[in-house]
Amino acid sequence: MPSKTPARRTGYGSRLSFAAGLALTLAIAGFLILPAILSMLAGVTANYFRGLSSGLTLRWVGEVLALYSDTIVLTLGLALATLATTLVLGVPAAWFLVRNPGRASRAIEELLTLPIAVPGLAIALAMILVWGGVGDLRTSWVFILIGHVLFTLPFMMRAVVANLQAIDARTLEEGAASLGAGPWRRFLEVIVPNARPGILAGSLMVVTLSVGEFNLTWMLHTPLTKTLPVGLADAYASMRLEVASAYTLVFFVMIIPLLVAIQWLGGLGAPGGKARR
Repeated sequence: MPSKTPARRTGYGSRLSFAAGLALTLAIAGFLILPAILSMLAGVTANYFRGLSSGLTLRWVGEVLALYSDTIVLTLGLALATLATTLVLGVPAAWFLVRNPGRASRAIEELLTLPIAVPGLAIALAMILVWGGVGDLRTSWVFILIGHVLFTLPFMMRAVVANLQAIDARTLEEGAASLGAGPWRRFLEVIVPNARPGILAGSLMVVTLSVGEFNLTWMLHTPLTKTLPVGLADAYASMRLEVASAYTLVFFVMIIPLLVAIQWLGGLGAPGGKARR
């Protein structure tokens, strides 16, 4: 009879490799998530320096909502406005780059990545020098919106470009054109549905970056246009650690449902009209 020892050794080695991979993944996840969990727990403790032994309270969360509710509303509004703007500008621009490959397109794509490489403070200073004197733009939330669009647009375009290149969207468009579809119909009914995974990935990046962006926003904000990250920095600077930790808790409670909603909306276009799981 053939020996079963090699098969047993192979099965044991596979289980050992799986266990090692799982342990490494959990260790990395814990390293990334544990600080955020501890910070959120500090936001519901009665005394930060005594820890959980001092008891739990929602007092600090209440203070955040009372003192900084306007920053939360403004941050959400900016994130959604940034997402809408990058969708309107980024998806057609990404399709143009894919549809017209060449040196010029590659040069344009590389230029669009400059806001990522340049520090946010430098971009904000340039915006103030160029557009700071245009009417009331400097004191408007639209000024911050422009900065967020400049910063996040490359992420939307890169995600959509990669997706369109992977599915050979040019061939799909040529097939639709051969059937008599016009340019707008080809874009809306062929390109956009097939680019949905890239659009979803870009949307998630745009929203998270806009909500959490600090450097550029800190330079552009005014006392009337303070966003959540700027308010969080103010709370930490004032040494109100419980309030700042509660601010972090509010941030996570706000951003997680928003990201889940974007994923759900992105899955509505899946076959059958149901969100993908």
